[in-house]
Amino acid sequence: MYSVLVVEDEPLELEFLKAIVEETLKSDVKVITAKNGRQAVNMAKKYRPDIIFMDVMLPEIDGIQAIREIRTFLSHVCVCIITAYMEFQFAQEAVRLHVHEYLLKPMKPSGIRNVLLDMVQKVEETQKIFAGEQTTLVKSEEKEEEKHPTFVEESKKYIQKHYKEKMTLEMVASEVYVNAQYFSRVFKKETGVTFTEYVNRLKIQYACKLLETTSYPAYRVSVECGFRDPSYFNRVFCARMNMTPQKYKKQVMTKAKV
Repeated sequence: MYSVLVVEDEPLELEFLKAIVEETLKSDVKVITAKNGRQAVNMAKKYRPDIIFMDVMLPEIDGIQAIREIRTFLSHVCVCIITAYMEFQFAQEAVRLHVHEYLLKPMKPSGIRNVLLDMVQKVEETQKIFAGEQTTLVKSEEKEEEKHPTFVEESKKYIQKHYKEKMTLEMVASEVYVNAQYFSRVFKKETGVTFTEYVNRLKIQYACKLLETTSYPAYRVSVECGFRDPSYFNRVFCARMNMTPQKYKKQVMTKAKV
C-alpha cells in the first residue's frame, strides 16, 4: 500500500486531488492531508509518505520550505509541486530539492493521474534499490560481527573519559570509525545494555559520589554529571536508585550522624 500526502490550503482543491489519488490507486493507497506547510512537515514525520503533492503558497511556511524540512528526514520521498505561479525562483528551488514534477494550476485529472502513476513507478524503483543496499549492508555487518569487536572496548574508554560532557551515540561511533546503527547493535550485544543506559549508569554513579562527598544541591549535581535537564536527571536517578537524589542525600547524612 502506498501512502500519499496531499498538501493544499484550498478545501475544494484538496478534495479534488484526494479524490483523484484514491480513484487512481483505489484500495492500494492511504491518503493523508494537510492544509498548511507546518502541518505538512508534522504529517510527514508521523506517517512517512511515499508520495507528496505539495502546493507552494501555503500558510505558516510555504511549500518550498516544507519540502526542504521534509527532505532532512525523508530524503527519498517522491514530491510533486502544484502551484498557480510559474516563477523561476520556485522552479529553480524545486530542481535543487529533487522534485519529481512541477504542475501548474489549473490541472486536468488525466494529467494528475499520469504524474501519480509515474511517481508510483519511481517509488517502486527506489524501494528496490534501497532493499538491495540494505541487504548488502546487513551481509557486510554480519561479516564484521564475526570478528572481535575491539571498537567496543575503545568506545567504553572514550565514554568513561567524556560521559560528563555532551555526547551522542553518533559522536562515539564516529570516534571508533563505525556506522552508528551497527555500533548501537554491537555495543548492546557486548555490554548487555544500550548506549544510553551505559552512559547514564556512569552519570548516576558519579552523582551518588557527589551527593555523598559534597553539599551540592540536586540541580548542581545534575549539571556536574552532564545532564542538561534536572527533571530528566531526577527520573534517571529514581529509575536507577529507587529514590530521589534528595532522599539519597538525606540517607547519606543520616548514616554519617550514626
